[in-house]
Amino acid sequence: MKILVINCGSSSLKYQLFDMDKEYALAKGLVERIGIAGSRIKHTKAGESPVTVETPLPDHKAAIRLVIDALLGRNGAPPALASLEELAAVGHRVVHAGEKFATSVRLDDKVMVALRECIPLAPLHNPANIMGIEAVMDVLPRVPQVGVFDTAFHQTMPERAFIYGLPYGYYEKYGVRRYGFHGTSHYYVSHRAAEILGVPVERLSIVTCHLGNGSSIAAVQGGRSIDTSMGFTPLAGVMMGTRCGDIDPALPVFISKAERLPAADVDLILNKKSGLLGISGVSSDLRDVEEGADRGESRAKLAVDVLTYGIKKYIGAYAAAMNGLDAVVFTAGIGENSPPTRAKVCEGMEFLGIELDPAKNGVRGKEAIISKDTSRVKVMVIPTDEELVIARDTKRLLG
Repeated sequence: MKILVINCGSSSLKYQLFDMDKEYALAKGLVERIGIAGSRIKHTKAGESPVTVETPLPDHKAAIRLVIDALLGRNGAPPALASLEELAAVGHRVVHAGEKFATSVRLDDKVMVALRECIPLAPLHNPANIMGIEAVMDVLPRVPQVGVFDTAFHQTMPERAFIYGLPYGYYEKYGVRRYGFHGTSHYYVSHRAAEILGVPVERLSIVTCHLGNGSSIAAVQGGRSIDTSMGFTPLAGVMMGTRCGDIDPALPVFISKAERLPAADVDLILNKKSGLLGISGVSSDLRDVEEGADRGESRAKLAVDVLTYGIKKYIGAYAAAMNGLDAVVFTAGIGENSPPTRAKVCEGMEFLGIELDPAKNGVRGKEAIISKDTSRVKVMVIPTDEELVIARDTKRLLG
Protein backbone atom coordinates (compact mmCIF):
# COMPACT_ATOMS: atom_id res chain seq x y z
CA MET A 1 0.00 0.00 0.00
CA LYS A 2 1.44 3.36 -1.05
CA ILE A 3 0.38 6.51 0.78
CA LEU A 4 1.35 10.11 0.04
CA VAL A 5 1.69 12.47 3.02
CA ILE A 6 1.26 16.20 2.45
CA ASN A 7 2.19 19.05 4.81
CA CYS A 8 1.09 22.26 3.17
CA GLY A 9 2.10 25.81 4.10
CA SER A 10 1.05 29.10 2.59
CA SER A 11 3.87 29.11 0.02
CA SER A 12 5.46 25.69 0.51
CA LEU A 13 4.56 22.02 0.43
CA LYS A 14 6.46 19.13 2.02
CA TYR A 15 5.66 15.56 1.04
CA GLN A 16 6.68 11.94 1.52
CA LEU A 17 5.57 8.80 -0.29
CA PHE A 18 5.45 5.69 1.92
CA ASP A 19 5.31 1.99 1.15
CA MET A 20 3.20 1.10 4.18
CA ASP A 21 3.73 -2.64 3.83
CA LYS A 22 7.29 -1.98 5.02
CA GLU A 23 6.75 1.52 6.51
CA TYR A 24 9.49 2.73 4.19
CA ALA A 25 9.78 6.19 2.61
CA LEU A 26 10.05 5.73 -1.14
CA ALA A 27 10.50 9.43 -1.92
CA LYS A 28 10.27 12.85 -0.33
CA GLY A 29 10.52 16.45 -1.35
CA LEU A 30 9.82 20.12 -0.82
CA VAL A 31 8.04 22.58 -3.10
CA GLU A 32 9.01 26.18 -2.29
CA ARG A 33 7.90 29.68 -3.23
CA ILE A 34 4.41 28.72 -4.48
CA GLY A 35 2.87 31.80 -6.05
CA ILE A 36 6.22 33.62 -5.83
CA ALA A 37 8.96 34.14 -8.41
CA GLY A 38 11.62 31.43 -8.31
CA SER A 39 9.29 28.56 -7.35
CA ARG A 40 10.92 25.11 -7.41
CA ILE A 41 10.74 21.52 -6.27
CA LYS A 42 13.52 19.51 -4.65
CA HIS A 43 12.66 15.83 -4.98
CA THR A 44 14.57 12.81 -3.72
CA LYS A 45 13.79 9.17 -4.42
CA ALA A 46 15.20 6.83 -1.77
CA GLY A 47 18.74 5.82 -2.67
CA GLU A 48 19.02 8.41 -5.47
CA SER A 49 20.49 11.89 -5.78
CA PRO A 50 18.13 14.86 -5.30
CA VAL A 51 16.59 16.45 -8.38
CA THR A 52 15.72 20.17 -8.38
CA VAL A 53 13.35 21.66 -10.94
CA GLU A 54 12.55 25.37 -11.16
CA THR A 55 9.24 26.23 -12.80
CA PRO A 56 6.46 28.81 -12.30
CA LEU A 57 3.86 27.60 -9.78
CA PRO A 58 0.95 30.04 -9.55
CA ASP A 59 -0.97 28.06 -6.93
CA HIS A 60 -1.10 24.89 -4.83
CA LYS A 61 -2.89 22.94 -7.56
CA ALA A 62 0.10 23.49 -9.85
CA ALA A 63 2.40 22.43 -7.00
CA ILE A 64 0.47 19.17 -6.49
CA ARG A 65 0.67 18.43 -10.21
CA LEU A 66 4.43 18.99 -10.04
CA VAL A 67 4.71 16.58 -7.09
CA ILE A 68 2.74 13.92 -8.99
CA ASP A 69 4.98 14.41 -12.05
CA ALA A 70 8.07 13.95 -9.85
CA LEU A 71 6.69 10.77 -8.28
CA LEU A 72 5.89 9.38 -11.76
CA GLY A 73 9.34 10.33 -13.09
CA ARG A 74 8.08 12.87 -15.61
CA ASN A 75 10.51 15.70 -14.83
CA GLY A 76 13.89 13.99 -14.79
CA ALA A 77 13.48 12.23 -11.46
CA PRO A 78 13.56 8.42 -11.27
CA PRO A 79 9.96 7.21 -10.80
CA ALA A 80 8.71 6.20 -7.35
CA LEU A 81 5.27 5.28 -8.71
CA ALA A 82 4.62 3.21 -11.84
CA SER A 83 1.17 4.81 -12.14
CA LEU A 84 -1.36 6.70 -10.03
CA GLU A 85 -3.27 3.44 -9.62
CA GLU A 86 -0.63 2.50 -7.02
CA LEU A 87 -1.55 5.43 -4.80
CA ALA A 88 -3.98 4.19 -2.14
CA ALA A 89 -4.60 7.48 -0.30
CA VAL A 90 -3.26 10.90 0.67
CA GLY A 91 -2.80 11.91 4.32
CA HIS A 92 -2.75 15.61 5.22
CA ARG A 93 -1.31 17.40 8.22
CA VAL A 94 -3.89 19.86 9.55
CA VAL A 95 -2.88 22.14 12.41
CA HIS A 96 -6.19 22.87 14.13
CA ALA A 97 -9.41 20.92 14.56
CA GLY A 98 -10.64 22.70 17.67
CA GLU A 99 -12.83 20.32 19.68
CA LYS A 100 -14.40 18.92 16.53
CA PHE A 101 -12.06 15.95 16.02
CA ALA A 102 -10.19 13.94 18.63
CA THR A 103 -8.83 11.50 16.06
CA SER A 104 -7.87 11.50 12.39
CA VAL A 105 -10.77 11.43 9.91
CA ARG A 106 -11.60 10.72 6.27
CA LEU A 107 -11.99 14.07 4.54
CA ASP A 108 -15.35 14.86 2.98
CA ASP A 109 -17.52 17.94 2.44
CA LYS A 110 -18.81 17.97 6.04
CA VAL A 111 -15.29 17.73 7.47
CA MET A 112 -14.08 20.52 5.18
CA VAL A 113 -16.85 22.78 6.51
CA ALA A 114 -15.70 22.02 10.05
CA LEU A 115 -12.07 22.82 9.15
CA ARG A 116 -13.10 26.18 7.71
CA GLU A 117 -14.96 26.92 10.95
CA CYS A 118 -11.63 26.41 12.77
CA ILE A 119 -9.80 29.07 10.70
CA PRO A 120 -10.26 31.77 13.41
CA LEU A 121 -8.40 29.45 15.81
CA ALA A 122 -5.42 29.04 13.44
CA PRO A 123 -5.55 31.86 10.85
CA LEU A 124 -1.91 31.39 9.81
CA HIS A 125 -2.05 27.62 9.35
CA ASN A 126 -5.49 26.20 8.58
CA PRO A 127 -6.07 28.22 5.37
CA ALA A 128 -2.83 26.82 3.91
CA ASN A 129 -3.69 23.28 5.02
CA ILE A 130 -7.14 23.62 3.44
CA MET A 131 -5.64 24.92 0.18
CA GLY A 132 -3.44 21.83 0.02
CA ILE A 133 -6.37 19.48 0.63
CA GLU A 134 -8.53 21.17 -2.00
CA ALA A 135 -5.68 21.09 -4.51
CA VAL A 136 -5.20 17.34 -4.03
CA MET A 137 -8.96 16.74 -4.28
CA ASP A 138 -8.97 18.58 -7.62
CA VAL A 139 -5.92 16.78 -9.03
CA LEU A 140 -6.68 13.33 -7.55
CA PRO A 141 -10.48 13.29 -7.18
CA ARG A 142 -10.80 9.50 -6.82
CA VAL A 143 -8.04 9.04 -4.22
CA PRO A 144 -9.22 8.90 -0.56
CA GLN A 145 -8.04 11.79 1.62
CA VAL A 146 -7.38 11.73 5.38
CA GLY A 147 -6.84 14.63 7.79
CA VAL A 148 -4.48 14.18 10.77
CA PHE A 149 -4.62 17.00 13.31
CA ASP A 150 -1.89 18.57 15.45
CA THR A 151 -4.46 19.22 18.17
CA ALA A 152 -6.09 15.77 18.24
CA PHE A 153 -3.64 14.00 20.58
CA HIS A 154 -4.21 16.67 23.24
CA GLN A 155 -8.00 16.23 23.25
CA THR A 156 -7.54 13.77 26.14
CA MET A 157 -6.52 16.62 28.48
CA PRO A 158 -8.89 16.95 31.46
CA GLU A 159 -10.85 20.18 31.87
CA ARG A 160 -8.66 21.30 34.76
CA ALA A 161 -5.71 21.37 32.32
CA PHE A 162 -7.37 23.11 29.36
CA ILE A 163 -9.76 25.65 30.89
CA TYR A 164 -8.39 29.16 31.45
CA GLY A 165 -9.28 31.31 34.44
CA LEU A 166 -11.49 33.55 32.30
CA PRO A 167 -15.26 34.02 32.28
CA TYR A 168 -16.57 30.61 31.23
CA GLY A 169 -18.72 32.17 28.54
CA TYR A 170 -15.67 32.80 26.36
CA TYR A 171 -15.10 29.06 26.20
CA GLU A 172 -18.74 28.41 25.36
CA LYS A 173 -19.00 31.18 22.73
CA TYR A 174 -15.55 31.18 21.13
CA GLY A 175 -13.83 27.96 22.15
CA VAL A 176 -11.24 29.81 24.22
CA ARG A 177 -9.20 27.05 25.92
CA ARG A 178 -5.84 25.31 25.80
CA TYR A 179 -5.56 23.17 22.66
CA GLY A 180 -1.88 22.30 22.34
CA PHE A 181 0.05 21.53 19.17
CA HIS A 182 2.76 19.20 17.80
CA GLY A 183 0.38 16.39 18.77
CA THR A 184 1.57 13.89 16.16
CA SER A 185 5.17 14.41 17.32
CA HIS A 186 4.33 13.98 21.03
CA TYR A 187 2.29 10.87 20.19
CA TYR A 188 5.04 9.31 18.09
CA VAL A 189 7.98 9.85 20.44
CA SER A 190 6.08 8.85 23.60
CA HIS A 191 4.91 5.58 22.07
CA ARG A 192 8.31 4.95 20.50
CA ALA A 193 9.92 5.50 23.92
CA ALA A 194 7.71 2.76 25.36
CA GLU A 195 8.80 0.41 22.55
CA ILE A 196 12.49 1.13 23.20
CA LEU A 197 12.08 0.64 26.95
CA GLY A 198 10.10 -2.56 26.44
CA VAL A 199 7.30 -1.34 28.72
CA PRO A 200 3.63 -0.91 27.72
CA VAL A 201 2.94 2.78 27.20
CA GLU A 202 -0.10 2.44 29.47
CA ARG A 203 2.29 1.96 32.42
CA LEU A 204 4.52 4.97 31.76
CA SER A 205 4.58 8.66 32.72
CA ILE A 206 6.63 10.54 30.12
CA VAL A 207 7.52 14.17 29.51
CA THR A 208 8.10 14.77 25.80
CA CYS A 209 10.09 17.86 24.79
CA HIS A 210 9.55 18.89 21.16
CA LEU A 211 12.20 21.58 20.83
CA GLY A 212 12.74 23.47 17.59
CA ASN A 213 12.07 26.94 16.26
CA GLY A 214 8.63 26.26 17.73
CA SER A 215 8.71 24.25 20.96
CA SER A 216 6.23 22.50 23.20
CA ILE A 217 6.36 20.18 26.19
CA ALA A 218 3.73 17.51 26.94
CA ALA A 219 2.84 15.32 29.89
CA VAL A 220 1.96 11.88 28.51
CA GLN A 221 0.52 9.48 31.07
CA GLY A 222 -0.60 6.03 30.04
CA GLY A 223 -0.13 6.96 26.39
CA ARG A 224 -2.51 9.94 26.65
CA SER A 225 -1.75 13.65 26.74
CA ILE A 226 -2.86 15.10 30.08
CA ASP A 227 -1.24 18.54 29.68
CA THR A 228 0.87 20.52 27.24
CA SER A 229 2.67 23.84 27.22
CA MET A 230 1.21 25.49 24.10
CA GLY A 231 -2.25 26.90 24.60
CA PHE A 232 -5.02 28.54 22.60
CA THR A 233 -2.29 29.39 20.10
CA PRO A 234 1.29 28.13 19.58
CA LEU A 235 2.57 31.29 21.29
CA ALA A 236 2.31 29.93 24.84
CA GLY A 237 4.72 27.71 26.74
CA VAL A 238 8.51 27.76 26.69
CA MET A 239 10.36 30.54 24.89
CA MET A 240 11.02 29.74 21.22
CA GLY A 241 13.00 31.04 18.27
CA THR A 242 10.93 34.21 17.79
CA ARG A 243 7.95 33.56 20.08
CA CYS A 244 7.88 34.90 23.62
CA GLY A 245 6.28 31.90 25.32
CA ASP A 246 4.59 32.40 28.70
CA ILE A 247 4.38 36.05 29.78
CA ASP A 248 2.22 38.15 32.10
CA PRO A 249 -1.06 38.51 30.17
CA ALA A 250 -1.14 42.24 30.99
CA LEU A 251 2.11 42.87 29.09
CA PRO A 252 0.61 43.15 25.57
CA VAL A 253 -1.72 45.90 26.79
CA PHE A 254 1.13 47.66 28.58
CA ILE A 255 3.40 47.52 25.50
CA SER A 256 0.57 48.71 23.26
CA LYS A 257 -0.03 51.76 25.45
CA ALA A 258 3.63 52.52 26.20
CA GLU A 259 4.75 52.26 22.56
CA ARG A 260 1.45 53.50 21.10
CA LEU A 261 1.17 50.41 18.94
CA PRO A 262 -1.97 48.79 17.50
CA ALA A 263 -2.80 45.23 18.54
CA ALA A 264 -1.53 43.77 15.26
CA ASP A 265 1.94 45.27 15.81
CA VAL A 266 2.09 43.92 19.36
CA ASP A 267 1.07 40.49 18.05
CA LEU A 268 3.91 40.69 15.53
CA ILE A 269 6.39 41.51 18.31
CA LEU A 270 5.26 38.56 20.44
CA ASN A 271 5.32 36.08 17.55
CA LYS A 272 8.16 37.26 15.31
CA LYS A 273 10.53 39.50 17.29
CA SER A 274 10.75 37.85 20.69
CA GLY A 275 12.18 34.61 22.05
CA LEU A 276 15.82 33.74 21.35
CA LEU A 277 15.99 36.54 18.77
CA GLY A 278 14.50 39.16 21.05
CA ILE A 279 16.70 38.44 24.05
CA SER A 280 19.99 37.64 22.30
CA GLY A 281 19.81 40.18 19.48
CA VAL A 282 21.84 37.57 17.56
CA SER A 283 19.48 35.13 15.86
CA SER A 284 16.38 32.98 16.24
CA ASP A 285 18.56 29.91 15.54
CA LEU A 286 19.87 28.34 18.74
CA ARG A 287 23.10 27.32 17.03
CA ASP A 288 23.95 30.95 16.35
CA VAL A 289 22.92 31.96 19.87
CA GLU A 290 25.09 29.21 21.42
CA GLU A 291 28.04 30.43 19.36
CA GLY A 292 27.43 33.95 20.68
CA ALA A 293 27.29 32.60 24.23
CA ASP A 294 30.59 30.78 23.66
CA ARG A 295 32.11 34.10 22.55
CA GLY A 296 31.06 35.59 25.88
CA GLU A 297 28.10 37.63 24.67
CA SER A 298 26.00 38.13 27.80
CA ARG A 299 22.61 38.44 26.08
CA ALA A 300 23.20 35.29 24.06
CA LYS A 301 24.07 33.42 27.25
CA LEU A 302 20.98 34.85 28.92
CA ALA A 303 18.79 33.64 26.04
CA VAL A 304 20.14 30.09 26.41
CA ASP A 305 19.59 30.24 30.18
CA VAL A 306 15.99 31.47 29.83
CA LEU A 307 15.20 28.69 27.34
CA THR A 308 16.70 25.83 29.34
CA TYR A 309 15.31 27.11 32.64
CA GLY A 310 11.83 27.24 31.13
CA ILE A 311 12.07 23.66 29.86
CA LYS A 312 13.32 22.49 33.25
CA LYS A 313 10.33 24.12 35.00
CA TYR A 314 7.85 22.34 32.72
CA ILE A 315 9.48 18.96 33.32
CA GLY A 316 9.23 19.49 37.08
CA ALA A 317 5.63 20.68 36.87
CA TYR A 318 4.54 17.75 34.72
CA ALA A 319 6.31 15.25 36.99
CA ALA A 320 4.16 16.67 39.78
CA ALA A 321 1.00 16.53 37.65
CA MET A 322 1.62 12.83 36.88
CA ASN A 323 2.69 11.93 40.44
CA GLY A 324 6.01 10.64 39.14
CA LEU A 325 8.15 10.31 36.06
CA ASP A 326 9.58 7.39 34.10
CA ALA A 327 11.19 9.07 31.10
CA VAL A 328 12.05 12.40 29.48
CA VAL A 329 12.23 12.44 25.69
CA PHE A 330 13.98 15.12 23.61
CA THR A 331 12.97 15.49 19.96
CA ALA A 332 12.85 17.90 16.97
CA GLY A 333 15.68 20.11 15.71
CA ILE A 334 17.05 21.36 19.05
CA GLY A 335 16.02 18.35 21.10
CA GLU A 336 17.69 15.91 18.73
CA ASN A 337 20.82 17.90 17.93
CA SER A 338 21.84 20.09 20.89
CA PRO A 339 23.71 18.16 23.60
CA PRO A 340 24.44 21.42 25.51
CA THR A 341 20.72 22.23 25.73
CA ARG A 342 19.87 18.75 26.99
CA ALA A 343 22.69 18.95 29.55
CA LYS A 344 21.57 22.33 30.90
CA VAL A 345 17.95 21.19 31.13
CA CYS A 346 18.88 18.04 33.09
CA GLU A 347 21.43 19.76 35.34
CA GLY A 348 20.30 19.79 38.96
CA MET A 349 17.43 17.35 38.34
CA GLU A 350 18.99 14.46 40.27
CA PHE A 351 16.40 14.92 43.03
CA LEU A 352 13.79 13.86 40.45
CA GLY A 353 15.77 10.78 39.44
CA ILE A 354 17.35 12.29 36.30
CA GLU A 355 21.06 11.53 35.87
CA LEU A 356 22.48 12.41 32.46
CA ASP A 357 25.51 10.56 31.11
CA PRO A 358 27.80 13.20 29.52
CA ALA A 359 29.36 10.71 27.10
CA LYS A 360 26.03 9.27 25.92
CA ASN A 361 24.63 12.79 25.59
CA GLY A 362 26.98 13.49 22.67
CA VAL A 363 24.55 11.81 20.28
CA ARG A 364 22.87 13.83 17.52
CA GLY A 365 19.90 12.95 15.36
CA LYS A 366 19.45 9.29 16.30
CA GLU A 367 17.66 7.21 18.89
CA ALA A 368 19.55 6.80 22.15
CA ILE A 369 19.15 6.52 25.90
CA ILE A 370 21.45 9.24 27.23
CA SER A 371 20.95 8.84 30.97
CA LYS A 372 23.25 6.91 33.26
CA ASP A 373 22.50 3.24 33.82
CA THR A 374 21.73 4.15 37.45
CA SER A 375 19.24 6.90 36.51
CA ARG A 376 15.76 6.11 37.79
CA VAL A 377 14.26 8.32 35.07
CA LYS A 378 15.41 7.43 31.56
CA VAL A 379 16.44 10.35 29.37
CA MET A 380 16.09 9.66 25.66
CA VAL A 381 16.68 11.21 22.25
CA ILE A 382 14.12 10.10 19.67
CA PRO A 383 13.96 11.75 16.22
CA THR A 384 10.33 12.54 15.52
CA ASP A 385 8.49 11.15 12.50
CA GLU A 386 5.21 13.02 12.16
CA GLU A 387 4.86 11.96 8.53
CA LEU A 388 4.92 8.28 9.50
CA VAL A 389 2.19 8.90 12.08
CA ILE A 390 0.07 10.53 9.37
CA ALA A 391 0.71 7.62 7.00
CA ARG A 392 -0.19 5.06 9.70
CA ASP A 393 -3.43 6.83 10.56
CA THR A 394 -4.31 7.10 6.88
CA LYS A 395 -3.75 3.37 6.42
CA ARG A 396 -5.82 2.59 9.53
CA LEU A 397 -8.75 4.67 8.28
CA LEU A 398 -8.69 2.86 4.95
CA GLY A 399 -9.39 -0.32 6.90
